Amino acid sequence: MGLMDKLKGELVDIIEWIDDSRSTLAWRFPRYQNEIKNGAELIVREGQEAVFVYRGAIADKFLPGHYELKSENLPVLSTLQGWKHGFDSPFRSEVYFINTRPVTDIRWGTPQPVTVRDPDFKMVQVRANGLCVVKIVDIEIFLKEVIGTDSAVEADEITELLRRVISMAFSDMVMESGLGAIDLQGQQVSLSGRLAEFVQQRVDDEFGLAIPEMTMNISLPDEITQAMTRGVAKGVEASGFVENVDLNKYQQAQAADAMLAAAENEGSSVMGDMMQMGMGVTMAGQMANQMGGIGQQTSPAPQPAATVNPGGTPPPLPGQQMFHVDHGGTPGGPYNMTQMQQGIQSGQVTGQTLVWAQGMAAWAPAQTVPELQALFAAPPPMPPTNPTPPPVPPPPASPTA
Repeated sequence: MGLMDKLKGELVDIIEWIDDSRSTLAWRFPRYQNEIKNGAELIVREGQEAVFVYRGAIADKFLPGHYELKSENLPVLSTLQGWKHGFDSPFRSEVYFINTRPVTDIRWGTPQPVTVRDPDFKMVQVRANGLCVVKIVDIEIFLKEVIGTDSAVEADEITELLRRVISMAFSDMVMESGLGAIDLQGQQVSLSGRLAEFVQQRVDDEFGLAIPEMTMNISLPDEITQAMTRGVAKGVEASGFVENVDLNKYQQAQAADAMLAAAENEGSSVMGDMMQMGMGVTMAGQMANQMGGIGQQTSPAPQPAATVNPGGTPPPLPGQQMFHVDHGGTPGGPYNMTQMQQGIQSGQVTGQTLVWAQGMAAWAPAQTVPELQALFAAPPPMPPTNPTPPPVPPPPASPTA
């Protein structure tokens, strides 16, 4: 090989970008003093575009393909550098490879809750989060506004930028929709496309980006979720199936109802709020007391010494004996003496039925409990209405004549 062939071989170079991370949006080809040799090979793969930048201005662009860099392939760069008859020496230029594939799984979320006007709950603060897909559509804008002088741009670098933009777009979309908090959550799938349009308007001309797809999840405050549970409990109560309601959940719903009512009343006081919460819990307790009957199976519960029960059935008198009854392996009650007497008379409680009361060491047959023995005692037979008179003795015999 001659000297000229050796020199020509050293002038050949290959410019390419092999990226397997799928998270890099732009990458600058490293060159010593940005010198590119005459006749260098440029390889642009699918999902990429190559851009030659000279003194901060975009010169020539290359779509996917294999190129030999000559003055004919670089018309803009040739004009900028004054190559009237071609070039035979190395030239300086920056080469950027741009990732034109969509970048998925970019997470976003509202850093602060957004206030929503709601017809039922007045002012509600909601949050939102989700995923979005980003794609570079205008290389020139992206190069000027995002890349600048960086040697590489990763997806993480624009994630924070997109979060701020999406947060403001979400607030504007909520205000324009005029929907309440519950309606927003019910239509969040259809509203995701609308949010993508709001974001697109803020990133296309500003950053050269496109948002092909976006998902959104709207979360409501815990108070609103409890209020929705309260509404379900009220519907069950109105339908006449109160005995199937979980009383613990019902009490929680009543407490949430009282808190929401106090929040809507601007002139309420702290004492008034506490009274509303207490009344909600008390009303749930009344339901449990009114459900007490011999034929129902309920779990034993301690009776309060004194309960505020305005307008309802009065609680048991202090000191009155209360009994729990075994209903086929499930304890029921407590029942007072009147209810126990009715159960014995109807045959629902027999002498062998297991009962328990406060102070007893264990369950015992009802007929062995001193307080209940009198209820099992058989009454003496009633006297006859018309008693039979005693027989008349025979008259004495007359003497023999």
